[in-house]
This record gives sequence, C-alpha cells and structure tokens, in this order.
Amino acid sequence: MVIIGIGATLVMSVKEFDLSIGAMASLGGVIAAKMAAEGIPILLCLLVPIVVGFVVGFINGAIVTRFKVLSFVTTLAMGTILGGFTFWFTGGATIFEKIPEAFKFIGQTNVAGIPLLSIIMFLIVILFWYIMSQMSFGRRVYAIGGNEKAAQISGINIVLFKNITFALCGMLAALTGALLASRLGSAHPTGGNGFFLNAYAAVFLGMTIVKSGVPNIVGTLFGAAILGIMANGLTILEIPTFLQDMITGIIIIAALIIQKLGRDS
Repeated sequence: MVIIGIGATLVMSVKEFDLSIGAMASLGGVIAAKMAAEGIPILLCLLVPIVVGFVVGFINGAIVTRFKVLSFVTTLAMGTILGGFTFWFTGGATIFEKIPEAFKFIGQTNVAGIPLLSIIMFLIVILFWYIMSQMSFGRRVYAIGGNEKAAQISGINIVLFKNITFALCGMLAALTGALLASRLGSAHPTGGNGFFLNAYAAVFLGMTIVKSGVPNIVGTLFGAAILGIMANGLTILEIPTFLQDMITGIIIIAALIIQKLGRDS
C-alpha cells in the first residue's frame, strides 16, 4: 500500500487525482504473473509492468493537460478500460499455474528476518522522499500544486511535470501489483482494486499528520502504517470486510474535515 500510496501522493501534489491506480495494479500483477508462467526472465517480468504503467500514466497526464479535462473523470475512464483489458487478458481467471519459485522469491523472502518486500518499500520511500524534498523536481511539483498560474509565470513547464507525476504514479501502481503477485504466487484480474481507497486514505491521513494540507512522502508512510495496524486489529477482532471499508471511508472524510477546520482556524 505504501508504494502505490507514494504514486497517489505525487499526483495529488499537483492537485490532480488518478483513479486508475487500482486497475493499473491489477494489470501489473497479471502481466508479471503471466510472463513468469511463460518462463520469461524474472527481471523482465518486473520491468515490463513498470514500463506499461509508466506509459499508461503518461497517457493519463497527456489527456488531462492537453485537453484540460478533469483528472478524476479521465482516470476513472482509464481504470475502466484497464479493468476490461485485464479481464480479457486473463479470461477472468486467476493466474497461478506454472508460477516459478524464482518469481515468488522477491515476495516471500526474508533478509536477516526482514521481508525483502519491506526493504524494497523503504528504499522506494527514501528515494522519493529525497526527490520530493531535496531536488528541484519536488520543489517544482509543489510549486505547481501551490499555485499553478504563479508556477507557470515563473517558467515551470506545467504540462511536463504533470505528465511525469502521472507516469510515475502509474509506474508505482503497476510495480505494486507485480510485487503483490510475487508475494501471493498468483494474480487475479481484480487483485489490485482494493489498493485504490487505501492508497488515498494513507495520503489524506499523511496530510493531516505531517505538513497539514500538503501531500508528502513521510506522511503517506505514517498514514499507511496506521491503516495497516488498524486493518490487522479489525481482522483479529473478526470485523467484516465491508465494515472495514466503511471505517476507511469515514477516516478519509474525517481527515478532510480536520484539514478544512485547520485551514479556517
């Protein structure tokens, strides 16, 4: 959830939304699993979904910036397209046969008692924290999100940076799906859909906890950790899944209200 949440953070930093991330994660997972089952080298099984996610994300950004349309409508439609394609690509069936152990290695291996997936997650968090807080790319992205017209007057290429944030978001969503497939040793055509709400819940929580009102990498990490702990607790208490979804939605609304009250005070 953290990796896909970082992608959502990037897009929200320019005041846009990408509602296709769940479908992109599903597609990334089935592409990786399908390629692994065909005996394709594991590195390519991870790289191809990443490239596909980057390209689809860039297309999302290009449509939004070129035609000045609402991002949540555009990406919602793109998510529907991706969902239909994924269903066709898999025939609606879960991919689990002939998945090699080498593909499962990344998702199921521990290094010094720490899951390799957790190590990958923290490396990605550190990378994007550095990009967003220490590099000019991050400063320009936040400038666009703070005041797009002022950023444009100052010479920032609004179209380019928005396209890049959408592309990175799609890339991280696809990577999340591929890593999930590695951990489970299988991939379902809707396997990544559940990440959508949780990813944005993590971002909104992070905006409340750290740098109020500003999407940020550290805040998203904390938000995801809180949601993860809460989900584990609710599961232990045998709370139904539908009720967990309702609680997640309530958390998002509460975070939005808290931010609004904080800005007005």
